[in-house]
Amino acid sequence: MPKPFTPKVLTANALLEGDVIYRTAAAGWTRDLSQAEILTDEADAELQLIEASAEVATVVGAYLADVKVADGKAQPAHFREAFRAKGPSNYAHGKQEQF
Repeated sequence: MPKPFTPKVLTANALLEGDVIYRTAAAGWTRDLSQAEILTDEADAELQLIEASAEVATVVGAYLADVKVADGKAQPAHFREAFRAKGPSNYAHGKQEQF
């Protein structure tokens, strides 16, 4: 029996900067996970993944990531996504300056 579909966000890396980005409900991209569209329909999520993968001039490595939902906002469900959301770890800059 297949696993039930759990909430996900569409994520990738910005082609030019390399930053982690997330798809918004307006079909744009944001660097803030809390602004990402939470996908709850498997067919819609797969369609959005196909569309994002075709944006070869903008993004690279698009995939669907599991999230937890708290107060209507996406939060990482796994360590990998929490790590990616914080940005580069080799020195404090960008998002890392907040921590």
